[in-house]
Amino acid sequence: MSDRIQMIVTHLPDLNSVSEVRDTAERRLAQGDATFVADLGIALAERYGSSATPIWQYGSVFDHLLRLLAMTPGPENVEQALRLLRAASRCNGKVARHAASLLADGQAAKDLVIAFAGGSSRAAASAPEEFRACLLQELLLRNVLIAELPAIHAWATSPHWRHHPLAWLPLELSVTEESPPLPSYSMGGTAYALPYGTKGEPSITLGSVTPLPQAIETTTAEFRSAAATAVANWAEESNGRSEAGSFELAAPVEAAFLPGLLASLGLECLKSVGSDKDFALSACRPENVWRMLFAAASTGGAYNDGVYGAYGRLAAWRSLAALSGTSTAAPFGEVEQNTQECDWYSFGAATEWFEGVAWDIGVVSVAPEARRIAVLAATDTD
Repeated sequence: MSDRIQMIVTHLPDLNSVSEVRDTAERRLAQGDATFVADLGIALAERYGSSATPIWQYGSVFDHLLRLLAMTPGPENVEQALRLLRAASRCNGKVARHAASLLADGQAAKDLVIAFAGGSSRAAASAPEEFRACLLQELLLRNVLIAELPAIHAWATSPHWRHHPLAWLPLELSVTEESPPLPSYSMGGTAYALPYGTKGEPSITLGSVTPLPQAIETTTAEFRSAAATAVANWAEESNGRSEAGSFELAAPVEAAFLPGLLASLGLECLKSVGSDKDFALSACRPENVWRMLFAAASTGGAYNDGVYGAYGRLAAWRSLAALSGTSTAAPFGEVEQNTQECDWYSFGAATEWFEGVAWDIGVVSVAPEARRIAVLAATDTD
């Protein structure tokens, strides 16, 4: 460890501002010294990264160092980022997810092959398996053709990682996954879309009271948990909450009567709803629903960063599986087919349950023959 790195590590907790440390790292990288940036990050991770509540100075500097290496194109920067990741991922598994998202956005796919094929650095040759699994998915989400990268394709089709949860996902984007709402990273921060609220065709309003088919609630704890997979991070890491329910109908429900039926189900999110001024429902495509769920899972709510792209893709499909009435043990193809066969709606309501800030989701699926409906609502606030 160089004297300069030792000094930074020792005095980091005393700093009221980490701007000088960041500036030092940026200068060294501009001079072509990516090794210094990685060495500094490794030393900081070894000293402060294993704490249950790391000091804020460490979090700020480490994120900056990782972004520097990930967002500055070039194979040397990739190799040093892998060195840094190897040390940090022993302390915090979420670092692997974040690093995979950053590198997939900031580096050319051909330069990321080293994470799967190895290279001159032993650290690069032994990239963490969790990181590889996440990086594979992040590249897929960015429309990288894995079949054209033999080293990545060989790893992705090898049997040794089939036990991994992400291996359930296909090695290409499905029809439903068109145009994933991915974050845009820079050294200044992260920007992303909020594709929530009612989407699609003109709204169907509540309208007058009409005889409605009897609805029998079939919600189970398993369904509730599975349906809310994509928005679970809102409740666990931010100020959010969610509600999910499934119902069997005694007779098919027509689209025009669906708002009235929803209002009659006793859902907390629609409690006290009663006019076309505070409730609206719009027909939408399954692609719109996937985008909402993927964004909610991958980029998080008001006060968290979500689970990033790889696990965001998985979480969105877990929610869609439940909402479409598919078994959690079903293969991906069956889940997507059932998702495409359902009718989908998004809804919004001016009730006290919804925060009405920026993070509001209301989704309804109607199964073929319109005898089963499932509902997912979520909200978060800053």
